[in-house]
Amino acid sequence: MSSNARLQVLPSRMSQMQMKLRLVGAKKGHSLMKKKSDALTMRFRAILKDIKTNKEGMSDSFRKANFSLSDAKYNAGDISYAVIESAKQAAKKVRMRTDNVAGVTLPVFQQTVDETASAEGFTNISRGGEQIRACKDQFDELLSSLVQLASLQTSFVTLDRAIKITNRRVNALERVVVPKIENTISYITSELDELEREDFFRLKKIRNKKMKDNLEKEKELKQKQEELAAKGVAKVSKGENSLLGSYGSNVDEDEDVIV
Repeated sequence: MSSNARLQVLPSRMSQMQMKLRLVGAKKGHSLMKKKSDALTMRFRAILKDIKTNKEGMSDSFRKANFSLSDAKYNAGDISYAVIESAKQAAKKVRMRTDNVAGVTLPVFQQTVDETASAEGFTNISRGGEQIRACKDQFDELLSSLVQLASLQTSFVTLDRAIKITNRRVNALERVVVPKIENTISYITSELDELEREDFFRLKKIRNKKMKDNLEKEKELKQKQEELAAKGVAKVSKGENSLLGSYGSNVDEDEDVIV
């Protein structure tokens, strides 16, 4: 096994337990990141569908707004100076709020209307008021669509970036982190098994050596006992011979005396 395919750890029981805990955490993190990626992808597709719908209707909204502006100019003449004079402050404002999707913060734009600033002040316009009001309504509707489209596109870009990061993390966990931890656990297990085999072989050799030593000691003890037994028999036979010799000399002396 290549050292690059596993983590550099000391093969021990503690390291094995730590690697198993890390493997459980990595698998749980992979599962959570996968669910997060699925949730972001679902929201991404929904936003993409809304963007497609809004863009399809945007051309029609622009067309209606431009036609209404041409109608207003035809009926009321040049109203640009009157509009500039009446617009003291912005009547339409955009505020941003945030939406949370699986831990990802998405910006959402909302249009607000200032009622005091939106009052019509076209006092110097003598004709074409209805066409101007229709033109204003068309552009208000177009502005709302643009704000909504901007919100969707911003969320689309943010989600796209978040999905790429999440997928990279999922792939890293699935193809790099988890295999490395599993290879490390396999390496530690094989090393521990090898150590156990070495210990068993060493204990077996020690037991065999002790048994051999005991057998040799028993053999030596047996030989010593046999030697001691043989020496004892020899001493007994020598004593008997000395007794018989003394007895024979005494008999000879008696025979001489008798003769």
